[in-house]
Amino acid sequence: MSKLNDLFQEAKSGRPVTSDELNALGISADLAVHYVRAGWLKRLARGVYVRPDSPVELYPSLQQLERRLEGLHVGGKTALDWHGVRHNLAQRPQLQLYGWASGRLPAWFTERFPASYHRLRLFDEPSDTPLRVARFQRQSDGPLVSEPERAVLELLSDVGVRQPLQEARDVLEGATSLRAAVLQELLLRCRQVKTVRLCLTLGRELGLPWATKLDPEHLPTGSDKRWVGRSKEGLLVLEP
Repeated sequence: MSKLNDLFQEAKSGRPVTSDELNALGISADLAVHYVRAGWLKRLARGVYVRPDSPVELYPSLQQLERRLEGLHVGGKTALDWHGVRHNLAQRPQLQLYGWASGRLPAWFTERFPASYHRLRLFDEPSDTPLRVARFQRQSDGPLVSEPERAVLELLSDVGVRQPLQEARDVLEGATSLRAAVLQELLLRCRQVKTVRLCLTLGRELGLPWATKLDPEHLPTGSDKRWVGRSKEGLLVLEP
């Protein structure tokens, strides 16, 4: 019973736990099977369990995935939505998750939380400390989420791939309060010329207040030639 009490303190309602976490509590695989049969644990997938007294919750599930996929965080359009920057989002929008490791989101997660995972190295940054990614609302139990400036660049990096340009423009139009200094810092480390040019172009075209505070002369905008890319919407042409 002491092991069961430790388990219920560790596995709070709605929080998935893994076999490794159970082993750390002295709960073997055989004992975990016994707990499942007794109704004290619910098996989500091989090696993943949850208490049966409440549904699986999003935030602790994301924190569990952070341990599995290096660099995983909520980013792009989802992060902007969580920060209050949105435009006609679907009633149940798909979570946009980003990370550095190759892999797939587990079925137990996507069945409950529709999501897509993008492996993306958009910035030159430390492998253990993504730039401008923090616990949501600075809470220790919150998932890792891109700050608005990083989220905008992640959104723009998907234009021509998974993200329609017009929708990106519409979302960006509401991003009036971005911090120019933070955006400049991220653009300096950005690895995609397309993303840098698109940010500068749309910022100017939409008359966003932060756009005039950026210093394009010191940003990695590539050569003095046009950047041309092909997408489902046709050609994307960006001036230097």
